[in-house]
Amino acid sequence: MLPYYYSVSEYLKDTYGKKLYKLSLSGNMTCPNRDGKLDTRGCIFCSSHGSGDFAVSDIDKAKEIVSNKYSGTEYIAYFQSFTNTYADVSYLRDLFMPVIERDDIRILSIATRPDCLDDDVLSLLDELNHIKPVWIELGLQTTNNSTANYIRRGYNLSAYDNAVNNLLSIRIAPIVHMIIGLPGETISDYTATAKYIAQSGASGIKISLLHILKDTDLYTDYCNGLFNAMTIEDYLYAIGAILPVLPENMVVHRLTGDGPKNILAAPLWTTDKKRVLNTLHHYLKENKIYQGKDL
Repeated sequence: MLPYYYSVSEYLKDTYGKKLYKLSLSGNMTCPNRDGKLDTRGCIFCSSHGSGDFAVSDIDKAKEIVSNKYSGTEYIAYFQSFTNTYADVSYLRDLFMPVIERDDIRILSIATRPDCLDDDVLSLLDELNHIKPVWIELGLQTTNNSTANYIRRGYNLSAYDNAVNNLLSIRIAPIVHMIIGLPGETISDYTATAKYIAQSGASGIKISLLHILKDTDLYTDYCNGLFNAMTIEDYLYAIGAILPVLPENMVVHRLTGDGPKNILAAPLWTTDKKRVLNTLHHYLKENKIYQGKDL
């Protein structure tokens, strides 16, 4: 066990006694940032697959995809692409109920937006959470209002706060996404976002570094020289600043990320995930950086 942070792998071993592998699934939904309700262009960094570039619609196909990496028999069903509560509640019930009732699924994980959790959806999530644990993943990305406007997030912090409070009222403490490397942001922005997430009541955090994908508006800005891609040195320093401000018991679900290699423009050093994590662990050890150290 690495002592630097409380990883999701350690959490699963502590809670379930084993590793559980995530199945990346698509619920065949869209997003208010794409269907015209808020915008038609999507978030500026989001690919045409809605951040679910590896997601499939069939759960058994998803199991087949990971079979060369995982020999276990129990999984986390992760609805990843686009906004997975952005549909009529009857559609959501027909989608989620057969999955959560499967014997091989231990956890149902649903990625969504804070502004797509109405009362009917919350009622369904409450019902599901009484069957098996439900994880709700919210894409906050940043607490910097200027950056939020630039990336076309489409909601303000009060919408996030309201969503978290509503989820906590049904005993679901969300997992929250943040991005490091967004144009114009600094270490103080990263730590401010991380602290906000921690203090909001979230149970876990996903830290992604900014991937610049070729079919996005972000890529156009990058090609026009409006910002630079994050270097590995920038990345190490950012993670080293974020971990100490997180509570020791907050589950760290991600410290990097995967961008599809066929459309990833930068930073290309992220494609070697094992090397990135090994370099990070060496950096944390060398600099004596631990989660919760600053609290």
